[in-house]
Amino acid sequence: MLDKSADLSRYDPVWRAAEPYMRARKNDVHIPLSFIWAQRLLDEYPQADRDVCSLAILLHDIGWYAIDMEDIIEKGFSGPNMLQSDVRYLHEAEGVRMATEVLRATGWSEAVIAQVCEIIDGHDTRTEPRHLNDRIVRDADKLWRFSVTGVAVACEWFKTTPHGYAERLESQKTQLETEAGGRMAVSELAATRKALMLHVI
Repeated sequence: MLDKSADLSRYDPVWRAAEPYMRARKNDVHIPLSFIWAQRLLDEYPQADRDVCSLAILLHDIGWYAIDMEDIIEKGFSGPNMLQSDVRYLHEAEGVRMATEVLRATGWSEAVIAQVCEIIDGHDTRTEPRHLNDRIVRDADKLWRFSVTGVAVACEWFKTTPHGYAERLESQKTQLETEAGGRMAVSELAATRKALMLHVI
């Protein structure tokens, strides 16, 4: 349930400016879904900065646009150290560059841009979050995976079945960094298992 008082239309110019960069790695699905998870988390943590978190989750993965899709899948989504692969660092660096351009073009202050880019830079590769805004964005980035759509998309990336990817997610539930995020992951994965009949197939 989203806070009805939150005026999300203020981000529409950013969506429009970033839309061309959402054509890689199913980001035109991943980013909108993660954005909604971020809003749910922000409702749980009103002390967080809604603008910074909303803009960071909206722009966090646009850097993948600068990387070849085959490299994304082969180097960024396989192997035991995939989160420290060169393409992961590259997509963060490109994301900072592109997010800065988008946010300046849409009139956001340099102070907001700096906070958003601090989160984007390291959102996959940094081992520890820096603050609550960072934790919310990192959790929103993960939570979409637990949905039916997330499982359907990601099982292709990881070359497994929906059942196999759901099993992988069981161990990832503990990686959520907020209490609310952990609760949401458990609930969403249970609903996804039921919807996809994973107790049978």
